[in-house]
Amino acid sequence: LLQSGRHSWLAGLKTLLLNVSRAVNRDVLITFSPTAGPSRPNTTEKGKAGKIHLPREIFQSLSSQTVSVAVTVLNIQQYGMFKEVNQTAQVLDNTVVGITVGESSISGLQNPVQLTFAHRQLPHGVTPQCVFWDPSKGRAGGWCSSGCVTQPGDKGTVCSCDHLTFFTLLLNPALDSSTAKALIAVATAGCGVAMAFSIFTIAFCIFIRCRFRFEETVRTNLGLHVNLVGSLFLLNLAFLLNSGLSGRTHPRTCRVLGGLTHYCLLCCFTWMALEGCQLYLLFVKVLGIYIHHYLAKLCLIGWGFPVLVVGVAGVIGSYGEYSIQNMDHEVIAHLCWITSKHLLVHYITNCGYFGLIFLFNMAVFGVVTQKSCSLQGTGAVQGHRKPWKVALVAAGLFCLLGATWALAFLIYGISSTPMLYLFTILNSLQGIFIFIWLVVLYYPKTKETTGSLSYITRHDKTTTVSQ
Repeated sequence: LLQSGRHSWLAGLKTLLLNVSRAVNRDVLITFSPTAGPSRPNTTEKGKAGKIHLPREIFQSLSSQTVSVAVTVLNIQQYGMFKEVNQTAQVLDNTVVGITVGESSISGLQNPVQLTFAHRQLPHGVTPQCVFWDPSKGRAGGWCSSGCVTQPGDKGTVCSCDHLTFFTLLLNPALDSSTAKALIAVATAGCGVAMAFSIFTIAFCIFIRCRFRFEETVRTNLGLHVNLVGSLFLLNLAFLLNSGLSGRTHPRTCRVLGGLTHYCLLCCFTWMALEGCQLYLLFVKVLGIYIHHYLAKLCLIGWGFPVLVVGVAGVIGSYGEYSIQNMDHEVIAHLCWITSKHLLVHYITNCGYFGLIFLFNMAVFGVVTQKSCSLQGTGAVQGHRKPWKVALVAAGLFCLLGATWALAFLIYGISSTPMLYLFTILNSLQGIFIFIWLVVLYYPKTKETTGSLSYITRHDKTTTVSQ
């Protein structure tokens, strides 16, 4: 037995070594705790110790008459070991338990090894998961749950695993049932209202395009807005169909619905990027720009590029039923989406793709804001601007460029429930915000321009204002 106080670098490391006969006719029981380490039963304070049941199958399959069993309890907080990159889950009591029998690797047990991790009532909003350390996962290793079954209880969680290695109990952030159902209700109601306002927005943009039929720049901008709002309308419709039909559809139909939802989401992101490109051309590359069939080419990119991405994802079988579970492993909702086996597709095509778009659009927004302030200082921007209208236009541009979707990157851990509500509300109502922005911007003065962040003045004597 290695005593933890013998050397400073051994602090937090406790190991029990014992010899077990090959002819053992019953399971071997060992207790452990973060403070007392592993030991024989009845030597650790009752109720606060974890338990390890080693099935006799392990010993009967070995060739030697006796075998050494080593049980190690590690405090990973002191060692800085067993940590994944970007790990969001917490390790229970910072404790990792390692089990080795003899010198050979043991796996594929018919009767699993059972580890009982003792704990009090777990914090609200987390779900326990039995995992082991897989050195081959990622670059530096990571936690994996393959071959382990989790059985949560009030005073402890039982982990049944079919192999021997280093185990722990992860506390993963999870939604409780009431919060998840409330979020789904808010998102459903918001999507329904947003669809109605999307129709109003499209009709309003068509009306304004007729008023400015001789202003090519204004018509192009309004065409961009119509396509963005149209993609939002389709995304809201796909979500409502998804939440209403998933769980009761044929697997093939669910794959199609999942691909459709993914396509609509990518279309929204792409049109947000195109809005940023157009804003850059208007504010930075003001003069000497003419592209033949400009809007038609934008439509080819905005609606065509997502087809390629969804097609590739569909070929590799990424779509299917995706279940959302709460902390009690109860299925809250079924969605037709990217399956759990292909989450890498989600991280690349959704998180990574939007991350690049967000960085680009925020850089454009910063350039536009700086240029607008410089024009204001030189007196080039004409017209009286009310502070509330300037703030509204800036907020509208912020929403138009998809900044509200960036809230997804701030959802971290169990303390992010308010951020989940904020993300759900703002993005389900994005169409409403765009409608209000366009009405305030265009309707009061449809025949004249206003001095706001959406207008700039060209630097020549025949000054004209472009939206």
